[in-house]
Amino acid sequence: METRLINVPLDLTIAIPTKDAEGHLKECLDAIPEGLARRVVIIDSGGTDSTLKIAREQGAEVVDFLWDGRFPKKRNWFLRNHPPGTEWVLFLDADEILTPAFRSEIERTLPGSTKSGYWLNYTIHFLGKPLRGGYPLKKLALFRVGAGEYERIEEDHWSALDMEVHEHPVIDGEVGEIRARIDHRESESMARYIAKHNEYSSWEAARIITASSKMPIIGNWTWKQKVKSHLAQSFMAGPLYFFGSYFLIGGFRDGIRGFVFAMLKASYFTQIYCKICEMKNSKNYS
Repeated sequence: METRLINVPLDLTIAIPTKDAEGHLKECLDAIPEGLARRVVIIDSGGTDSTLKIAREQGAEVVDFLWDGRFPKKRNWFLRNHPPGTEWVLFLDADEILTPAFRSEIERTLPGSTKSGYWLNYTIHFLGKPLRGGYPLKKLALFRVGAGEYERIEEDHWSALDMEVHEHPVIDGEVGEIRARIDHRESESMARYIAKHNEYSSWEAARIITASSKMPIIGNWTWKQKVKSHLAQSFMAGPLYFFGSYFLIGGFRDGIRGFVFAMLKASYFTQIYCKICEMKNSKNYS
């Protein structure tokens, strides 16, 4: 494996989708050292706060995005309409902070890599502190430009979410893993946390209903996505998630925070199940 030359940026674009992200964005951009990537691009959905002011003060490029309710959403739209022009692209949320260990690992790994993409690992912060157990968050958010894009879902206005939430990148080629973690420092209010997951559960339910009759979509899913979809259609989804999160994956190590986190996630899966039932019983369901 080649060693990166000192002060030579990685052939990498860091793309950060945003909307009203002023609470997180400066910390996110501050954690990207000068010289790490050739480009840092903000893909903004037209919020009303100071997100764009912060982005420009920090020297990031800004691209405006307006969703028309259909495919493609924000990340795929960026890849198709504003090709990064670098070998690699890393999609980073505004509340995700690159750690020194992560930066060091990608500096060692990307030059000379033969992989097409990399799974990334995250440390989740909940109620102000990082969780030690409960939910092993992984995302395939670093890949070669041109090696693939996020899976295509024809929503046609059944969702108000303008960015790929739980869509999975479909990558052509071998995929590796970066083990050093990124900090996911979600610091929004609990009211917003609950409201956001209500939106996500509606999307998940509609997606499962839509995908159930379309095998090409399911064929591109990871085994975790398939298990999640299967469990979500069972009334046991919530209780099973709580048991797995709190007991099997070590949520108990975080005490009350781990218990509350597991309860909220169990509620999320119960919501998905109930919304699937509601959709199936609806006169509009076919």
